[in-house]
Amino acid sequence: MSNHTAEGETAGHSVGGVQSVDRAVSVLEILAQRGEAGVSEVATEIDVHKSTAFRLLGALEARGLVEQTAERGKYRLGFGLVRLAGAVTGRLDITQQGRPVCERLSEELGETVNIAVLQEHYAVNLHQVRGPGAVGTHNWVGQLTPLHATSSGKILLAHLPAEERAEVLAASGMEKITPHTLTARTKLEKNLAEVRERGYAVTLEEFEIGLHAMAAPIRSHDGEVIGALSASGPAYRFTEDRMRELAPVLVKGAQEISHRMGYLG
Repeated sequence: MSNHTAEGETAGHSVGGVQSVDRAVSVLEILAQRGEAGVSEVATEIDVHKSTAFRLLGALEARGLVEQTAERGKYRLGFGLVRLAGAVTGRLDITQQGRPVCERLSEELGETVNIAVLQEHYAVNLHQVRGPGAVGTHNWVGQLTPLHATSSGKILLAHLPAEERAEVLAASGMEKITPHTLTARTKLEKNLAEVRERGYAVTLEEFEIGLHAMAAPIRSHDGEVIGALSASGPAYRFTEDRMRELAPVLVKGAQEISHRMGYLG
């Protein structure tokens, strides 16, 4: 067999695999829309032979992603999906529960408000509301930002166990992004101790020249810090004094989201 033929067969197998995944996802979407469906209905909907639909449903059933109803031959979504969804529901809930609070705060503070969570060694922004006085149109949603240089990141770092924090910071590289970025571990640790004591974090042009920000912790029902609520604005307007003055408003907003997430503290 020539190399050319072997490569062609491998490529063909790969394409077939991707097609199977695409069809399997289509099956899940059909069942999500209809509630339940038989093999023939699924086959017609995704335009495959009945035997192919049967194999797809069988593979999904083996993983607990679909199950047969009492009426044999009919399928519906299975509880295996709950296991998969559990990995993201906390993040989805925090956005859902935080949305009205973010909207109110952006009006009250006049600045851009964000919700961020920890992802590997970054803070990732999940939701943003721009205040009436917001300068610029930057959208932070979906962006991975450095933990040591952002107010949200400092909140998330401050509440990690020391060992885990050390690992995360080592992985991050603690790059000096502006002349004001804290890159010495001892200085950062002192700053994070203040964050825990004060109840909120502040960054002064540490991520971007001309940008100030502050953040407060969002807690889950069991008291664990699962996110950060931040407000950011131009340094000339969102000054240290103004942030100190508005910090209780932001902290109260973060507590409200925490209560919506089931935290009773």
